Amino acid sequence: MTNPVHHIELWTTDLQRTGASFDWLLTRIGWHEDVDAAWPEGRVWRCAGAPYIVLEQSPAVNGPHDRMRAGLNHLALRAPDRGTLDRLREDCQVNGWHELFADRYPHAGGRQHTALFIENDEGFECEIVVDTPD
Repeated sequence: MTNPVHHIELWTTDLQRTGASFDWLLTRIGWHEDVDAAWPEGRVWRCAGAPYIVLEQSPAVNGPHDRMRAGLNHLALRAPDRGTLDRLREDCQVNGWHELFADRYPHAGGRQHTALFIENDEGFECEIVVDTPD
């Protein structure tokens, strides 16, 4: 097995709003949406060699997402380079995301870790990482 993770599924209370924020982010770091017109309750994004990401508005959702409770805290995804990271940082606010730990950008995760931490309006956090040489 090259990647033991098959997919990651996130539930949302608002597919339109949250889907737009994820689409903006994911397409800028190399993912593409896999549209299924027969499934209006969900969206799927794929990236070569990675598990796919699902966002679904399910009637079974019983409350808002809270990354501070038990369960998923955040997704950590890779960006191709530091320039992409900087552009994401510049544009995140107008695309449904706000920056976390802005005072420590781009090393909020430590001196040897280059990343942008953002959270969308529904409370989903993403850590966008750039692999840098040692």
